[in-house]
Amino acid sequence: MKEKLTALINVKTIVTFVITAVFAILALNGAFTPDVIMTVVTMVISFYFGTQHEKGE
Repeated sequence: MKEKLTALINVKTIVTFVITAVFAILALNGAFTPDVIMTVVTMVISFYFGTQHEKGE
């Protein structure tokens, strides 16, 4: 459990969560249209999970 928690706290994970949170806040405030936000967040999350999958192999 402790190993998984320390693996979760790395730069890629923090950047992914921060970008997702920032875009969610901006979407709620109406700064962007939902389709722009969905594109960016999907790209960031898929990059994160893609690198995690490659790291596991």
